[in-house]
Amino acid sequence: MRQRTWLWAAVACAGMLTCCVERRFVVTSDPPGAVVLRNGKPIGFSPGDDHFVFYGNYHFTIIKDGFETLQVDQNVPAPWYEYPPLDFVSENLVPWHIEDVRRFHYQLRPQQLTDTHELLRQSEHLRARGHSIAPPTAAVQPVETER
Repeated sequence: MRQRTWLWAAVACAGMLTCCVERRFVVTSDPPGAVVLRNGKPIGFSPGDDHFVFYGNYHFTIIKDGFETLQVDQNVPAPWYEYPPLDFVSENLVPWHIEDVRRFHYQLRPQQLTDTHELLRQSEHLRARGHSIAPPTAAVQPVETER
């Protein structure tokens, strides 16, 4: 009876020692301090750090005043130890903590300012073209005949 108790205690301790894979990514930008969205939900300012559950495609949006908004579809491939059936071993039986950290760095481009004089010149050109176009002639209505 006492041997069974020790056996169950050993199994319980071994179960408590097993750990899992911690998946997270860090998104940095140049310049730093941009708002980072993952699949439309904010994760914070860059460098943004967040956990993820599955490998695959994620959509990142990086926003900063004075810079063009960047939309990125990022693929996060699974490492070798996360392919079946190895994933069962790495998730449940390995007695240490595995950290899978993915780092993504994105370069933001400065926003191009529009030259107001050029914009006004183009609008005057379009206005002049609009005035030069003749209105369409009235469509002739067919005359109904009595039967």
